[in-house]
Amino acid sequence: MDVKLIADSGATKCEWCLLQGGKRKKILTQGISPYFLQGQQIVGLLQKELLPRLKNAVPDEVHYYGTGLGNASNVKMLKAALKKVFPGAAIDANTDLLGAARALCCNEKGVACILGTGSNSCYYNGKKIIKNSPGLGYVLGDEGSGAYLGKKVVQYYLYNTFDDDLRARFDAKYTASAHEILEHVYKEPQPNRYLASFTNFLAENRGHFMIENIIEDGLNDFFYYHLYKYRESWLYPIHFTGSVAYGFRDVLQELCNTYELELGRVLKQPMDGLIEYHSKK
Repeated sequence: MDVKLIADSGATKCEWCLLQGGKRKKILTQGISPYFLQGQQIVGLLQKELLPRLKNAVPDEVHYYGTGLGNASNVKMLKAALKKVFPGAAIDANTDLLGAARALCCNEKGVACILGTGSNSCYYNGKKIIKNSPGLGYVLGDEGSGAYLGKKVVQYYLYNTFDDDLRARFDAKYTASAHEILEHVYKEPQPNRYLASFTNFLAENRGHFMIENIIEDGLNDFFYYHLYKYRESWLYPIHFTGSVAYGFRDVLQELCNTYELELGRVLKQPMDGLIEYHSKK
């Protein structure tokens, strides 16, 4: 009986799923970013947070998808760390984008998109990523992401563009001065996550025309700058994963209708799709 361990990791948290005899067990640990953690730190984290919760299960295969794995040296370091923790297992480590593509498309052709704190997309031919529209990060790009939409919320507030009603709602929710917001963005660590937190304000105030404009314009920019770059967008379904995509999936449907594109699956997180993909293998 094959025992498989699947991981989907960002820098903040990592979701694991143990597949054993038709049963699945999900486990959450700290996120693993090879840019912030060295090999021995990763080994220590897994020994402390993951191994005790696996109990006596010993995986034959480990399929890991995560941030920072577009870099070959990071892949080598991560695989070595996983091999120390699971010496008898076959180890596979790939980018979070390939994980999203496999989760969304399985073995079919399609365009796979991530809309979470950041954004990314690719054309996947059912086996591998063939095209990838370059991401420029949250300062220059990440169109349609939580950081991108959150930045618009902050701009509307600081430029005094919100009407009195929305401004009062913002003040009541955040009680943050302009100075405090700017300190967070320019001086605190991980400003992209801070900006992405303001998407909650969008979700809570749906129906107001300014809120709808921010959401639609931000997601439309993702279509224009990224999906338009793939001719395959008009040939195959376009799938999405991530909290922003899932939360505003009605807007994605409207945009797909407008551009005569086929909306495929929209998953909040890739794990259920990855379980389906690896269960078929």
